Amino acid sequence: MAANDTNARHGAISFLRTCVSPGGRFRVGIHAPFFDVDNLRENDFTACLGQLPSGTPVWNHANFPGADVREPSADVIYEIANPLPFRGTTFINSAWADPRAGRPEKIGISRPGPCSLSASLDTWKKDLTANDKIRLIKALPHPLKIALAQASTDPEELCALACHACTLIFDKDGAAPAGMGFCQGQAAPPVPDIHLHDLFEVLVNNPRLPDAYKEAMVLRPGIQGNSEIVGEYTDSATHVFEYLRRNSYIPWGHFASNMASDAIRYRAQELVAADIQGLRHLYYQRVYIRVAKQLGIRVPKKRSCMSEQALEKLRLSIQAALDRGRGRELDFNGALWGWNFGFGFAQSGHRLHASHQMIHQQNALVPRQVNDPAHGPLPAFACGDLVSEFIRQYETAHDKPFFDAYIAAIRNNCRTDGKSQGEYSLIIHEDDHIILFAPKAQVSEWEMQLVTKDSIPHVLAADTPTRTALDLAMLKAVQVLEKMGADMVTGMELSGRFDEKTGQHLIYSFIPRLPYAPATFSEAQLRWISGVYPEDFAHACRRFLS
Repeated sequence: MAANDTNARHGAISFLRTCVSPGGRFRVGIHAPFFDVDNLRENDFTACLGQLPSGTPVWNHANFPGADVREPSADVIYEIANPLPFRGTTFINSAWADPRAGRPEKIGISRPGPCSLSASLDTWKKDLTANDKIRLIKALPHPLKIALAQASTDPEELCALACHACTLIFDKDGAAPAGMGFCQGQAAPPVPDIHLHDLFEVLVNNPRLPDAYKEAMVLRPGIQGNSEIVGEYTDSATHVFEYLRRNSYIPWGHFASNMASDAIRYRAQELVAADIQGLRHLYYQRVYIRVAKQLGIRVPKKRSCMSEQALEKLRLSIQAALDRGRGRELDFNGALWGWNFGFGFAQSGHRLHASHQMIHQQNALVPRQVNDPAHGPLPAFACGDLVSEFIRQYETAHDKPFFDAYIAAIRNNCRTDGKSQGEYSLIIHEDDHIILFAPKAQVSEWEMQLVTKDSIPHVLAADTPTRTALDLAMLKAVQVLEKMGADMVTGMELSGRFDEKTGQHLIYSFIPRLPYAPATFSEAQLRWISGVYPEDFAHACRRFLS
């Protein structure tokens, strides 16, 4: 890989920066560093750092060598270009990854134990009353209140914090909140009376806050604003609302599918298959109807949710129109789908993950172009476009479809560390339609990807069995990640334009945000640092499959 790259920079060889070879193998670069360093320091600043239990002093002599420094054998680093070049390159440190090789039990995050300030106070002073504790909780400095709201597993103190963060109206018995107190602006409509917004947001994302408080504070339709509910999926096991976000950060608005207030889900383990089916059904339905209307195809009657059979019938009508070349009529010819799962907020005030209360998913259509008044129209951006551009380049360079080579490489995988012993498969779950796997080059430790086996570039090309397989695999992905200790996961779809035929496959990426792994200068340069071999991560994931 390094040799080809060097030649490419000098114009001798055209090199596509991907680890997927046309022969269906992954290419892995190996850095085995050794080097000499000139010692340019003038002065020594030796000092005693402390002492051992025996009284023997500990000095810093190692920090002040007298001669030049020689490193004969530094840690081996594996460099793996992402299969999709626009996603950068992964660097795996063998010194971190080797101790976990063949030890799947070492890949995971321990769940925090119970946390209760009230219980801790009892161990300090047993005669404190409940009112004493509440007064103390309310007197805490704001950063400590945030930390307690995030970490506490004690429902009573979470309720006390809730009453401190906002105005609640209680039922006649005073046992449970019946709703929120509101305040009236001069010109604006009434808004919930929230005194401490950060504290409020952390509290309503804590699963241990009693459900009655969650419903009154954030879950009841309308409590967070006037966003219209324009879709609904319900059966005996689940209930999902689809909200319209008119003034969205996504141009032309987007839709958010939220678990309803009578189907509360805060953890992946609480999800059932019907939940994920409902969340995704609303996505498929919204895309299909919006595209059908652009093509002049008759859509089902309003004020009802389409059945699976009606959805598939509409999809086939759309696909037939696209096959006849009518895709050029689409002003909106791409889809966007994402899932921010989980929430975190540091006491320093840094929001750790962008999430709404409860489990939800977002989707939108992407326009074909955006207008530049000075210079005319420009192609509108969709991340999946970068996949389309690359796979065209790949097939031109290698005379082979990229996804054929990629799926072959996943099946032909060898261990990244080159050892013949140990787990070698990247596949976590597979059926007739999809593969859920650990990417060879992860953009985050523990990233999972989901890919269709057939050339299905977007959800309009996905038939009912494929959609069902995608939905089930997504559920498995987030549940496995949560079982391993990931609380915050970003999911996204990489799909092609509806009117293009590029041989693209649908890809979904699930990227957990892990403790001690903030985005830094390396990630800003698309250098993804990892301390686990993907084969060992896949092995650890398979242990948690249900």
